[in-house]
Amino acid sequence: MSTHAAIAANASRAVPGYLVSAIAMTPAAGLPALQPRSAADPLAALGHAKVYDRDMTVFSEGDAAGSVFRVQSGMVRLHKMLPDGRRQIIGFLHAGDMMGLAFAAQYLYTAEAVTATTIQRIPRLELDVLLDAQPALARKLLSATTSELMAAQDQMVLLGRKTAAEKVASFLLRLCDRKGGDRTIDLPMGRSDIADHLGLTTETVSRTFTKLKSARLIRILVGGKLELLDHDALADLAGGF
Repeated sequence: MSTHAAIAANASRAVPGYLVSAIAMTPAAGLPALQPRSAADPLAALGHAKVYDRDMTVFSEGDAAGSVFRVQSGMVRLHKMLPDGRRQIIGFLHAGDMMGLAFAAQYLYTAEAVTATTIQRIPRLELDVLLDAQPALARKLLSATTSELMAAQDQMVLLGRKTAAEKVASFLLRLCDRKGGDRTIDLPMGRSDIADHLGLTTETVSRTFTKLKSARLIRILVGGKLELLDHDALADLAGGF
């Protein structure tokens, strides 16, 4: 089994093949598709980059899984369709995040651009060659995979037991964490996306945002942004997000 196969097999045991913050290598916007490989970003020279407009599909559940992908800028939502036609969003990916890592013949979810998004497409065979040649990189990727899967499993358990307000507070705090603790966070996704991610209705999400705003825990800003006014109170509400 190749190094990539071993990593992907580990990932597929828990959640379907997406990886949050796999490797801290976030290219700048407008980065050319091909560039010299460097120690800072050994994946940079692989594959090619493409810009996807808002709501464009990167790949669909059931498509042949011949590549992995890394978000270079923008945001991607990952979702699965339930048998009754409902949509379950399983994650929002940011710059530096990777998807399609599960070692399977087909993609296990659909990936769509939330905003105009630049995505690097890396053929699996190219990634295999790189990981086999650089065991340290493979170990780093495997370690990140394991840590993030554990966090994802914990979050799924917590969200299944929380109230609407606790779920929304947890979601906002996660986004704050992703920005290194910056209290001003980006919310380019719609309320329906947040609802499908948290297992709520769109109306419940909107009411919850209004309640948090009235309680002066958050401030809704223009341009799809939101400010956390009282991080500690949100953390208390989330109950250990």
